[in-house]
Amino acid sequence: MSNDPARPARTAHRPRRGRLAAVAGLGALTLVATGLATTQANASPDDPLVGSGRDQTGKVQVVHVEAPTPAARTKVSKLGLDMTEHGDATGVEVVLHGSKDAARLRGAGFDWKVKIPDLQARTEANQAKDRRYDKAVAQSPLPSGRTAYRNLDDYNREMTRLAKRYPNLVKPLTLRNRSIEGRPVRGIEITTNARQVNDGKPAFLMLGAHHAREWPSAEHAMEFAYDLVENYRTDRRTRRIVQRSRTIVVPVVNVDGFVVSRTAAPLGDFSAFDYEMKRKNCSTSVQTPADRRGGTCADNPAGRLRGTDLNRNYPGFWGGPGASALWSSDTFRGDAPGSEPEVDNIRRLISQRQVTNLITNHTYGNLVLRPPSIRSTGFSPDEPAYRALGAGMTDANGYANWASFQLYDTSGSTEDWSYWNTGGLGFTFEIGPDEFHPPFQQGVVNEYLGLAPSAGAGFGGNREAYYVMAEATVNAGLHSTIVGSTRPNRKLTVSKSFITATSPVIQTDGSTGAPRYYRDTLASSYQTKGGQFSWAVNPSTRPLVVGRYGRDPQGPPQPAQTLVNPAGTPAEGAYETATFTVAGQPSYDNGTATVVINWPDAQVDWDVEVYDSRGRPVATAATLDDPEQAVLIDPAPGTYTIRLINYGGGATSDWTGRVDYASPTPGTYSGLKEAWNLTCSNRNGRVLSTREVIVDRGETVRVGDPCRRKGR
Repeated sequence: MSNDPARPARTAHRPRRGRLAAVAGLGALTLVATGLATTQANASPDDPLVGSGRDQTGKVQVVHVEAPTPAARTKVSKLGLDMTEHGDATGVEVVLHGSKDAARLRGAGFDWKVKIPDLQARTEANQAKDRRYDKAVAQSPLPSGRTAYRNLDDYNREMTRLAKRYPNLVKPLTLRNRSIEGRPVRGIEITTNARQVNDGKPAFLMLGAHHAREWPSAEHAMEFAYDLVENYRTDRRTRRIVQRSRTIVVPVVNVDGFVVSRTAAPLGDFSAFDYEMKRKNCSTSVQTPADRRGGTCADNPAGRLRGTDLNRNYPGFWGGPGASALWSSDTFRGDAPGSEPEVDNIRRLISQRQVTNLITNHTYGNLVLRPPSIRSTGFSPDEPAYRALGAGMTDANGYANWASFQLYDTSGSTEDWSYWNTGGLGFTFEIGPDEFHPPFQQGVVNEYLGLAPSAGAGFGGNREAYYVMAEATVNAGLHSTIVGSTRPNRKLTVSKSFITATSPVIQTDGSTGAPRYYRDTLASSYQTKGGQFSWAVNPSTRPLVVGRYGRDPQGPPQPAQTLVNPAGTPAEGAYETATFTVAGQPSYDNGTATVVINWPDAQVDWDVEVYDSRGRPVATAATLDDPEQAVLIDPAPGTYTIRLINYGGGATSDWTGRVDYASPTPGTYSGLKEAWNLTCSNRNGRVLSTREVIVDRGETVRVGDPCRRKGR
């Protein structure tokens, strides 16, 4: 039993089980900002000025709201509070701007823990830490030696410098669309003979700063670029990666929003006019009222809430849960699937290259997330390989290895489009345990290199995790390969075009309408040198039509286990631990393990957190229900530790518990096969031959001379 002094204190308020009150009304608020005076009565939850730190008393706080199910987290999002978009299986973090925001949560029956008691003070302290670090350290241990966060000009200048310094290894890249404010979106490509784009190598796409305020996401992407080019001549592992694959780094996807965030005078209160905390791009929705238009992105009547959340705008499953239909929300999905120029940039890049592996970096949460992003989609047909690859990366950075929906449902995200429609294996990294841009030493130096106190301390951190993904890009077992032999200066092209439905589209009034349809055209090329060739491609059949993962049981499920309750009962707010061991094949085959905790007193509440042998969270249950049930999906054999937390009601009623096991669910596979359309043309562009090629993940297909017409 442990009385954990490090555990954050809970609020004094505790709603009793089953007690849910109506959401408290807001009343009239008068706001003045950037010359705009507006009076709001019973304001809409998504009004951009609600929750402004300037109009309520009390310190601005970040709190963790207890919301352990997707439905509960969705309910929190509908309260009109300032969501940080950070959460886990136990709930979500919200910025409270004063007593009225707290009243909303309390009236809706939610409880919370205070994570940051004074957000403005934390911001000022972080800025002071950054100044001290930059002044005291001439060169950090990062590959670049940076000691402070970059701005956009720094990124562009450094990418240009790397291309000049390593002309054979680095090719500059400018994406097709300029941003809303006319800025180019730039990146670099890293491989041997980098300017020969159509070289047949598998591509690893590294993305940063879809969300403007998430500065470490861009820093980590850029540092990995430095690692590859500067270690090429001295490190065998790096040399193999650079020679056998193409790494494309776009450190800042959302260039407009990033410039606004990086150049803003910080307020530290997450209010509508705290531009440093801007998340979205700079587009103006057709929904935006006339009095909220005008001005620049950095100074306008809607403040930081102008724009579209780029990571809710990708067309895959667009319009579904986990994104807002209202223009002023921080998670606004945009006016149409794929409507934003920055999203179109990434879609075109992926569609025109064989991007077999992708990481899109974000902050924060210490998570590595994989599709599906929506629970109802079902596990991907590549779930075992996907999960194993995620585990390889989380072994390095100490993050949780989850399917995205295990955090909460999200529609319109990057890899939920790229994976299901192109077959490339994509992940989201949520970097760091807390804060969108923590002190540079903590959020960049320590997290990237795996230095204490980061979760990856001693295991390599995100640097090693990125190397694991880069090596997976080289692994032919995780993509497909076309081999053959033909004459030099032939252009081979694989292509396909198809139409896909979005999610049923959730409307602004909460009703659900019909899905929309969008077209994708995938077309990439290989330039032959003569003789034999080997071309890395994604599988010809899209995962969307392959089916959903499942497996036939290879043995019975494990018998239920009774949990041993240690002597004594922890005080309210403290916890005690119990353990259980999952057995594996050949004796048992467990599809799920469910930790079930009961107690007799209705005035008492226990919460459950389950950790694996390395101390990583794998399941939680923190509802108002009795029993609490925490579910582990396909649990790996080994010993697990349960924290049983006396959430409320004193020490008057102890718990009993067990672990129930169930067999895996068989998969559902369509049996359908799709083909790449393989075309060969000469240097003048004349098509010499066309054929269909069907190739699965991990398969090599031999096509002979693809430029020879049939019958010749």
